[in-house]
Formats: sequence, structure tokens, C-alpha cells
Amino acid sequence: MIDDTTAMRRAIALSCASVAACGGPFGAVVVKDGVMVGEGQNRVVPDSDPTAHAEIVALRAACAALGTHDLTGAVLYTSCEPCPMCLSAAWWARVAAVVYGNDRHDAAEIGFDDAAIYAEVAAPLAARRLPIRRLLADEAAEGFRLWEEKSDRVAY
Repeated sequence: MIDDTTAMRRAIALSCASVAACGGPFGAVVVKDGVMVGEGQNRVVPDSDPTAHAEIVALRAACAALGTHDLTGAVLYTSCEPCPMCLSAAWWARVAAVVYGNDRHDAAEIGFDDAAIYAEVAAPLAARRLPIRRLLADEAAEGFRLWEEKSDRVAY
């Protein structure tokens, strides 16, 4: 059984290794039922993928290892408080808890400031810096209609 300290130390080690591999200073692991089932390092720059945050990489690895999109009961250990994207991914994966080392203020001090994203998400659509507009809502509803009618859909 892996404990909190061991899991967090692994996330921290992954963050340090990520820096050496030209990634950002972030690492994460997923533990379920006392077993480490996924880990990840920040791969944004090496993979040219803005979504390749350590937490996302670790969640993807855990889901692949377990053959499911549902990580109910798992704990996400991360070297830094998750950004809004990673926090959302943890919610969607249904992890039971998130444990982190550095916080968002520590990250901002070294140039990783998520404050603008948090503010953007909280703002009304019309007040956001990133324009968001609706188009072809009636046509888009067809996909939702098909989903509702699908008897073998897998809810998530």
C-alpha cells in the first residue's frame, strides 16, 4: 500500500525529472486502492500539446491502466495545485481527493499564473476576454437527441 507521503514524493520527483526533460516543473500520480495506477510529467512543450499537464497525463495513464474513464475512489497527488483544466479533469474522472504540494500562488511566482483563467471562467459570457458565441444551436441539438435515444449509451 502506497501512503500519502510516498505518493507525493513520487509526484515531486516527476516534477523535477520533467524540468530535466524540457517540460514544466509539474508531476502527478494517481493512487487507487493503495496502488499507484498512473503517473505523469508535464509534457506541454516536448509534445507541443497545451493539454499535456502532468495531472492530465497521469489521469489518462490511470484510466488506460484500469480500462475505465471512472476513477471513483482514486486520489490524485500533484506537485502543484491543479489549474482549472486539471481540476475539471479530476472532477470528470470522479477522483475522491486531490493532494498537492505547491499552491497556485507559488506557481504564479515562477510564471505559471492561472488567476486570469479563474477570473475568465467566473465572468459572464459577454464579459470574457475570449469571445464565446453560440451558432447553429438547433442543428447541434441533433447530437443530443441521438444521445438521449441511444439505449446502450455509457453515462459519464
